[in-house]
Amino acid sequence: MVAESGHSTKNPERVVQIRRCACVVKGGRRFSFAALVVVGDENGRVGYGYAKGTEVPIAVEKATKQANRRLKRVSMQSTTIPHQVEGRFGASRVFLIPAAPGTGIIAGATVRSVVELVGIKDILSKSRGSSNPVNLVKATFDALLKLRTREDVVRLRGVEI
Repeated sequence: MVAESGHSTKNPERVVQIRRCACVVKGGRRFSFAALVVVGDENGRVGYGYAKGTEVPIAVEKATKQANRRLKRVSMQSTTIPHQVEGRFGASRVFLIPAAPGTGIIAGATVRSVVELVGIKDILSKSRGSSNPVNLVKATFDALLKLRTREDVVRLRGVEI
């Protein structure tokens, strides 16, 4: 259920999931919608948003706004990631493994949407446990934010290689 959205924001966005929720009231059912949106600049910055609204476009707009506020920088090494990493959230676990140039993105739809919007071109991934898209997106973010390049580690530790 990954779809390209046609809003005119500066960063590309992906609607990863739209959920319909029903509240049973006296006159029948009242529906509301929840949208999970990932936003990225394809140059190392990415964010996600999860919001609810009475109509789909309202929910998507709210989630996009939230995602733009939550943009985070991710460490990359040319077209892949610097090292293997595992992210967890709830019962979802995501393994991200660097790949050689030309491999492409080997990942499920949810992880792929996050990784593509970061700007990573070559990566291998495996998701274990829960396949709930909200938890998978959060687990992928957990993994991406754990990444450190060699230069980052040198700067943090104050040593020379």
